[in-house]
Amino acid sequence: MSSGTLAAPRGLLLDFGGVIVQSERAVDWERDLGAHVHALLAQRLGGHAVPSRRRVVGDIAAGVTGAGKWRDAMSRPFAPTELGWEMFWGDFVAADWPAPAREVVVGHARELCHRLTLAKSHRRVRPGIPELLAAAWDRGIPVAVVSNALSGQVHREFLEQERLTTFVAAQIYSDEVGIRKPNPRMIELGAESIDVAVAECWYVGDNFDRDTVCGRRAGVGANIIIEARSTYDLPYDLDERPDAVVPDGHALAALFTDSLSRLGSPHH
Repeated sequence: MSSGTLAAPRGLLLDFGGVIVQSERAVDWERDLGAHVHALLAQRLGGHAVPSRRRVVGDIAAGVTGAGKWRDAMSRPFAPTELGWEMFWGDFVAADWPAPAREVVVGHARELCHRLTLAKSHRRVRPGIPELLAAAWDRGIPVAVVSNALSGQVHREFLEQERLTTFVAAQIYSDEVGIRKPNPRMIELGAESIDVAVAECWYVGDNFDRDTVCGRRAGVGANIIIEARSTYDLPYDLDERPDAVVPDGHALAALFTDSLSRLGSPHH
């Protein structure tokens, strides 16, 4: 759909990964995290019932792979819940460890999810996104981040580090609210957090199976995809059509400002 047919939004709902940031997988992150987890187990258990470091590293890698497949499957139900920190470490990583070792990582699950999320990827702001956020701020159009996350706290810290929190009115993360996209309640929570009706919001994501489906289920005013590394890596056949597809942050900012050009002066 062309930009001329998109009604200007009263609120913007943005995914984090793929939309606000571009990520690259870190090298040997499993080894480094595994060394930390192994040291934690040895410290807490004194060497008793502690899996080998090789086993810990391998199970962390396998757990991340298994959780990724679970997340693909969870884009099918209408209202999926989130995996949860304790379930990730207790069931996906440490399911076959001795009970004392499993209890340690479950007890430290939130902290370990934070550490894993930090270690696994290098992040940078997508070009054009600061301009988009500034344009929304200038026009008094509130922005909320609505994102699936194993550790939303990492995303909060990144936005603070990049001095973008001024432009973001609210942040909704799946690990904090206990549900995940394409559960339409995620978008509803985002719209409620900025006090704008869902039908008057644009929702921007980078995946058809999670984001476009979620926007359609919630009834957003416009469903937009920004192309990212995994946009076309669909886990299964899906016939979803967003209202617009843009290649990058600059094109997204242009689409947004073009829709606003048909309105009056800024109301911020």
